[in-house]
Formats: sequence, structure tokens, C-alpha cells
Amino acid sequence: MHRTDGTRSLAGLLALWGATRLVLLLAVFKVYVFPGPDVTSDVLVIYQGWYEVLRTGTFPLDDVTWQYPPAAALPILSPALLSFLDYAHAFFVLALVADLAVLALLLGTGTRPGRTVRGARVWVAGVPLLGPTVYARYDVMVTAVAVAALIAGTRRPRLMGALAGFGALLKVWPALLLIGAVRRRAWAAAAVTAGVLTTLFALAMPGAFAFLTFQRDRGTEVESLGALVFHVARHFGWDGQVLLNYGSVEFLGPYVDAVSTGALALTGIAFGWLLLWRMTATRFLPHTLADAAFVAVLMFTTTSRVISPQYMVWLVGLAAVCLCFRRTGMRVPAALVLSASCVTMLEFPLWFSHVVASDPLGVTLLFVRNGLLVLATLVAARRLWRTTVARPRPGTPRGSAGEREGASHADADPQGLPDAADPPGLPDADPRGGPLSGARRGLTSRASRGAG
Repeated sequence: MHRTDGTRSLAGLLALWGATRLVLLLAVFKVYVFPGPDVTSDVLVIYQGWYEVLRTGTFPLDDVTWQYPPAAALPILSPALLSFLDYAHAFFVLALVADLAVLALLLGTGTRPGRTVRGARVWVAGVPLLGPTVYARYDVMVTAVAVAALIAGTRRPRLMGALAGFGALLKVWPALLLIGAVRRRAWAAAAVTAGVLTTLFALAMPGAFAFLTFQRDRGTEVESLGALVFHVARHFGWDGQVLLNYGSVEFLGPYVDAVSTGALALTGIAFGWLLLWRMTATRFLPHTLADAAFVAVLMFTTTSRVISPQYMVWLVGLAAVCLCFRRTGMRVPAALVLSASCVTMLEFPLWFSHVVASDPLGVTLLFVRNGLLVLATLVAARRLWRTTVARPRPGTPRGSAGEREGASHADADPQGLPDAADPPGLPDADPRGGPLSGARRGLTSRASRGAG
């Protein structure tokens, strides 16, 4: 009966995925015209323009909208694999394939002993909340690489590092996946992969690093956290403008540079917090790698000068990986991200004109969406800290032999065992970071033999 119920649940999940993705495809294929601005224009105009330049063997050196690392050329060129379709339709189909790949990865890890398919449910429900924008950007392809990296992380650190390094050359942010990696092999594999690919692109195609200058010169995008300052200020006489600049709709005018600098400062503070966490954390459990990656990407997305709608795809994907683990502390932040995704579709594309006009509806939507992201970031960071930074026993200095031993026992699935190796009802590790008790070791040993 349990197996039958599970089969029905899986069939229902796949049916829901198929139904929602059909709606997204109908929207990007323009069988059904989705309200608001045409979200497919990036593929039809910008991506296809880059494609024509990249085919000649060079990067778009004269196009300031090219703000991506060199490996981004691969998804832009990928529609050539489906030469029987025109460029845009081929791109949309490949985006669907990437979406399906993420679902397959989440189901594969979610059906392992001690895991849950809740992460797959988050992905199936979260993607359509963002509307057709998901299939009209290459971010879903990057997210597929990131999800594969995190899922590989607890068992195959070298593969995880290689995928993270490759992902970083697609769109930078997957480098943050390594923040919770405890194995040097993961970092080494990432460095080698990124180094080799960077060298190959630099030798093969001129302009591999032109994106650095273009990215540096960006301003404050109208959907970002800092943009709220100007949305409100416009009602009190601020005389700046809203213009298409560097490929996005940005504020230009007095004090914009100061707000952009403030956003960079917030990102620096977030990076400092992550470094502090990494130096003080002592308990690395099987879900810590995914939890830490989710927190890091949340921090850098929320504090960014640009929060484009497609950025939410990253967060939905990472939240889904976290929720594959029964003991993750990211359930509430994941729910907040899903709520923010729904509001994101309302502000873009549905009512983007209200956002550009800074009218009450547009400002309210941004306050709600960005407020949800800030709240998700704070809750996720707090939970990560509380579950990984152990309190030392009275009289035991931090970094003592006992604490290090406790950390090694709680390492991120060092033998590649599933969560089922931890007997139900027992804590993940000694909450003080000390060595595991003899009873716990005996139970764990018996559970490990059973799992084997």
C-alpha cells in the first residue's frame, strides 16, 4: 500500500510538472500571450544577436549588455544543437530540458533512504510561480548545473568542485556553492576546472574578460533593494530618470552612485559574515553544504544592485536541494522564497509598468517582494549559524581536540552514507561539538551496517 501510494504521488507530481510546463511553453511560443512586456525579447533580440557574433569566434566586445563570464557562450550557442528549429524555439526547448533535468536530479536524491521528495515538489511548484521568464533566460540552465553540484557534494567532492567551477564560468554565483565544502578536493577541482576553461576561452576567443568592465559600470536596477530609496524619493521631488541602461531598467541621477556603493558595501558585509561563519562553524552535517550555499546566494542576491526576476530561479533551485534533506533548517526561508517568487511574477512582467512609474502599486509590490527576500535571508542565516556553530563546553577552549573530534564525526557525509545512518530521534551531533557518546556510536555503527 505504501509503495502504491508513493507511485501515485510521484505520478501526480510528474503530471503537475507536465501541465505547468506546458503552460510556460505555450506562453513563450506565444500561443498564449502572457500579459505585460514580451519576456521573450531577450532571446529573440539579445541572445540571438550574441549568437551571431559568437559563431564568428569572438565575444561581443562592442555590446555592453554582454556581462557574463566566458562559458556563458555555451548556453547562448546551444540552440545550434537543434538546428531543425529556429533559434528562439530551440532555446525554449533546451530550457525545458534543463528544467526536467533539475526535477530528475531532485527526485533521484529525494528517493534515497533518509531523504524526501519535498525538494522536487518545491521545484515543480516554484518555477511556474515566476511565469514564462524562466524559459526566456539561460539561468535555468545554470541552476541545473548548480543543483547537480550540490547533490554530488556529499558523496563526490571532486565532481561537485568541477561543476561549481564550471557554473562559476557560466554566471559567477555558483562559486558560492563552495562556501560549505569541507573537502579540499572540492576546492581544488573547482580551481582546476575554472582555470583550464578560462585559459581555453582566452586562447580561443578574443574578449573573454570584457564582461568585467561592463559589469562594473552597472547602476541601480529598478527592482533592487536599493532602488526602493528612489521609488519613494520620486514622490518627494527627486529629479532622476528611469532608463534602459546596460541591458536593464535602471535609475540614473543624483545619489544613484551613493546607493550603488551602499549596495556593494552590504555585499561586502555579507561576505564578511560568511567568512566568519566558515571560520567558526564546527558541525558540518549532510545538509550543511546545501544550507550554506542557499544562505550565501540569498545574501548576495538580496544585497545586489540588480535583482532581475530570473535570479529567483537560483533561489528556488537551491531551496529545493535543501528540502531534499529531512533535517534542513531552511523550510521557512524556502517558503518565503516561494512567496517572493509569486510576487516577482506580479511585478514582472504583469505590472512592470507600475514599477517603472513608481506608483503605489509598483512600490508596494517591490516592498513586499524585497521584504520577503530580506526576511528569508535573516532567518536562513540565523538558522545556519545556530545549527553549525557549536557552543564550547565550559572550561574547554574553542578549537580543542575534543571539539575538533566532534566536528570530524559530524563531517558532511564522509563515507557517502545517506541520512538514514543517523538513528531516528537522536540529534545530528553533540550540540556542544564534543565527541559522540558511546551509545550513539554503537547505534550508528549498527545503522551503518544495515545501510550497507
